[in-house]
Amino acid sequence: MYQDFFGLRELPFALTPNTDFLVNLSSHQECLNLLHVALSQGEGFVKIVGEVGTGKTLLCRQLMNDLETEGVKVAYLPSPELDGRELLLALARELAVDLVEKDNPHDIRDQIFHRLIEFARSEKRVVLLVDEAQTMSRGALESLRLITNLETEKRKLLQVVLFGQPELDEQLQGRDMRQLRQRITFSYRLQPIVSQNIGRYINHRLAVAGYNGEGLFDSAAIKRIYRASSGIPRLVNVLCNKAMMAAYGKGDRVICSRHVQRAVADTDEALCQRSYTSWLLGGVALMVAVAGGVLYRVML
Repeated sequence: MYQDFFGLRELPFALTPNTDFLVNLSSHQECLNLLHVALSQGEGFVKIVGEVGTGKTLLCRQLMNDLETEGVKVAYLPSPELDGRELLLALARELAVDLVEKDNPHDIRDQIFHRLIEFARSEKRVVLLVDEAQTMSRGALESLRLITNLETEKRKLLQVVLFGQPELDEQLQGRDMRQLRQRITFSYRLQPIVSQNIGRYINHRLAVAGYNGEGLFDSAAIKRIYRASSGIPRLVNVLCNKAMMAAYGKGDRVICSRHVQRAVADTDEALCQRSYTSWLLGGVALMVAVAGGVLYRVML
């Protein structure tokens, strides 16, 4: 690939959620701060929602690293497309509970309770991180709620952080979900990268990957990446990677607008984002024009 050509140790825009590349952006830092505050207060449920590609899994991994450093027992469910019993089994395995395969949900829940009490007696906090939580069935959500019923006089024995796409909010709107909904004491919605931070995001990832030269992406390239990605981190990564491949193929040492344009043309989602942005801006311009025409007639 192009690592040697640009003087890199590794690929700077890989899609793997590597916490070494986490950029201290305002939305992500606010989210991490809220998570640490909520969990330190012993609250039961915390919900983090964000569109596809906004960095939920990366934040989940960073939180996991932070908690393990603090001595917290972390259970992790990366893709909980499970029914109620399967979720209990997965959680039991994460907590190293000895199970018999034929155990019914009630027995599994009891054994999880006993294990949580053991952790509490040793003054060890237990946090469950659920990624892609929008895929959970209602039965799995209800099983999760029942597990969190166990608590001491001072705190919950199991804290849960749900990371999910906006569909998670829709999943929780049903009347049968109101008990769980009331237990979500903190929530946060991740935002895309704002335009003024796109350059910082790109340059940080390049620096972590080993680049130590002058600005590799010129200002026009950065602006075009923002317009085509709408600030979605995953899409920024895809476009930057492809633009660097285009520059490498031409032997160019600086990524400019034409390299990004080739990347955009090769990325369906970027074309969709750009079309949506153009439609939105066109709608705003039309409203301004209409408002201006009305005002002109009023003045006459």
